Amino acid sequence: MSAHILIVDDNAEMRELVGRALRREGHRVSAAADGRAMREALAAGPVDLILLDLMLPGEDGLTLCRDLRATSTVPVIMLTAKGEELDRVLGLKMGADDYIPKPFSTPELLARVEAVLRRAKGAGQPQPEPAKRLGFAGWVLDLDRRELLSAEGLVVPLSTGEFNLLLALVERPRRVLSREQLLDLARGRSAVAFDRSIDTQVSRLRRKIEPDAKSPEIIKTVWGGGYMLAADVSPA
Repeated sequence: MSAHILIVDDNAEMRELVGRALRREGHRVSAAADGRAMREALAAGPVDLILLDLMLPGEDGLTLCRDLRATSTVPVIMLTAKGEELDRVLGLKMGADDYIPKPFSTPELLARVEAVLRRAKGAGQPQPEPAKRLGFAGWVLDLDRRELLSAEGLVVPLSTGEFNLLLALVERPRRVLSREQLLDLARGRSAVAFDRSIDTQVSRLRRKIEPDAKSPEIIKTVWGGGYMLAADVSPA
C-alpha cells in the first residue's frame, strides 16, 4: 500500500531515520520541521498520512492536530515521549488516529502506519456489521454478554479489567501494544480503572487461557515493546 507520508518533527535525525524506513516500504515521504513547513507541504499536494511530533517549536503537535481536524480528514499518528499519558489522551481527543511513544522500533512504526492507512482506505466504504463473537486460539469472546467461552462452551469468569484488556488485544491481533496503549484502550471501555498493573492483568489472563501460563503462546511478551495476541481472530 504505497502512500504519501508527511513527517513533521523538528529533529532532523529522526526525520531522516523514519523517512528512510518508510521509503524502503515503497512510500513517498515529505518532511517538515514545524507547523509552517507542514502547511506548506500540505498546500503543495495531497498527503495520505501525517506523522506528527507532539513537541515542536512554535505551535505544538496538539494545536496543529486540532487545526487539521477543522479542515481535513487526513490520518494523523502522534509521536509522543514515553510517559506523557495526558498528552496522548488529548491527542486522541483532538482527532489523532493513533500515537506511538518514543522511543519506538521500526517494525512497530511500520505496522502502525500500515494499520492506519488500511483504516483510512476503508473509510467511506460500506462496512459489515461488527462481529459480536470473536474466536481466537480455540476461545470465543462474546462482546454482548462480555463473556469468555472455552472450546466446550464453558464460561470462564473475567473481571471487568481482564475483559477490557483481552478485548483490546483481540481487536488488534498480531500487533504489538505497549503497556500505555493497553491501559488507555482498556480504560476507554469502562469507567472502572485498573487497580493493578497491566502486567498483573496479563498474568491473570494467561492463567485462564494459556495451556501453560509459564510458556505463553497466545499472549506473547515483546521485550521492550509490550504485549501481542499471537493468534488469528475471526467471527465466531
